[in-house]
Amino acid sequence: MLDGLSYDDQEPPSIGLVPPGTSWDDVHDHIKIAHDFLLVTSGDGGEYSGAYWTGTEMVVLDDLGADLDEALEDFREELRQRGEL
Repeated sequence: MLDGLSYDDQEPPSIGLVPPGTSWDDVHDHIKIAHDFLLVTSGDGGEYSGAYWTGTEMVVLDDLGADLDEALEDFREELRQRGEL
C-alpha cells in the first residue's frame, strides 16, 4: 500500500494523488489491493496520468495534462465515458 497519499474528494469519485517519484510497480501493487482511482505525475514533465483497476488489470490513461485541476476533471470525465462510475 502507498504511504503519503492525499485525496481529492471535492466531487465523486475520490481520487488518490500519488506522491512524485512513486514507481509504477508500487502504483500497480496499491491499486490491485485498494482498487482506488489514482492520479500519478511523471517525473520528467509533470504530466499526469490516471490509473484504475478494472477487476483484472490496471488501466492507465495518459496525457491528462500538467495542470492538477484539469487532470482531475479530465480523469473523472474519462471514467464516466468508460462506464467506470
